Amino acid sequence: MQYAAFFRNLNLGRPNCPTKAQFEDAFRVAGAASAASFLTNGTLVFTVPSAGRARKVFAGACEALRDSCGLREPGYIRSVEHLARLVALDPFSAVDRRSVYACCVTFLHPDSAPAPALPLVSARGDVQVLQWTGPEALSLSFKPGKSPGSPNAFLEKLLGLPATTRNWTTVERLVHKHAGPPAR
Repeated sequence: MQYAAFFRNLNLGRPNCPTKAQFEDAFRVAGAASAASFLTNGTLVFTVPSAGRARKVFAGACEALRDSCGLREPGYIRSVEHLARLVALDPFSAVDRRSVYACCVTFLHPDSAPAPALPLVSARGDVQVLQWTGPEALSLSFKPGKSPGSPNAFLEKLLGLPATTRNWTTVERLVHKHAGPPAR
C-alpha cells in the first residue's frame, strides 16, 4: 500500500530540513519498501504492507529526521487510496479558479476538535473553508491585497494545533502519478 507523508514547514535542503536523499533514506531505513519525495515541500510517498506499518515507519522516519537534521515539525500521513477518493470527489468543481488565488487542502492534527460550522471565513476574507472531510479541511485562498490568505495559519489559530496545507493541484498530481487518473 502507498502512503503520502505531508510535513509542516519542510523545504528540502533548508536549515533543519533534510536533503532529498536524507528524506527518502529516513523512510527506507525505517522500513518502507520504497520512498520517493514529491516536489520539495515536505511531501513524500512511501510503500508499506499495512496501515499499522505505515504509522510505525512514519514514526521511525520522524525520529531519524530529528537526529539527522534537527527536523521538529509535525507531519501527517494519508493513504494514496484515501487521497484518490478525495480527488475523485472533485470538491472544487464548482469554483471559478480565476476568482481565487488557490484551492487548498489542509491536513489536520488528529487531536483537532470537531469542525466549526460552515461557512467559515477569515476576518480579512482571504480564506474560506468550504468543507471538512474529517481529517482535512478544503478551502479557498484569496489575494485581496499584497499577500494571499493562508489557510494553514487561519486553521492553526482557529483549532489551536499544528496543521499543514498543500495546493490542491499538488494532491491531484500526486494521485495521478501514484494511483493513476481518478475514476469519474
